[in-house]
Amino acid sequence: MKKILGVIALFFVGVYFLLTQYFPEVQINKYDSIETAKKQKAIENGWLPKNLPASAYAIIETHNLDSNIVFGKFSYKEEDEESFLNGLKYVDEIYRKEEFLFKINQKENLVNFRNTNANKGMK
Repeated sequence: MKKILGVIALFFVGVYFLLTQYFPEVQINKYDSIETAKKQKAIENGWLPKNLPASAYAIIETHNLDSNIVFGKFSYKEEDEESFLNGLKYVDEIYRKEEFLFKINQKENLVNFRNTNANKGMK
């Protein structure tokens, strides 16, 4: 009986190890507007850039709790484009503001973003 309990315990320890090491804690969140994102403290937690345009909508962010890597996208209304772009630094087809990088499709008013942690460990 002790051997069976030992094997069962070993099995569950192995499953726990596999789940925690090979399936990192990744969360995907969707916000219909910047107001919703603020209420859920996504900006405060660093999952969304602080400089989102006031008209940002259809916001999606994915963050890894283990590595602090964040990816996401949002759409915005054209009226906010100029003020949003004015706060960014243009660097080789990418814009930067603080710890976030932005790829902007001005034709579709769509922005893809990621934090600079995504570059760590990449060649």
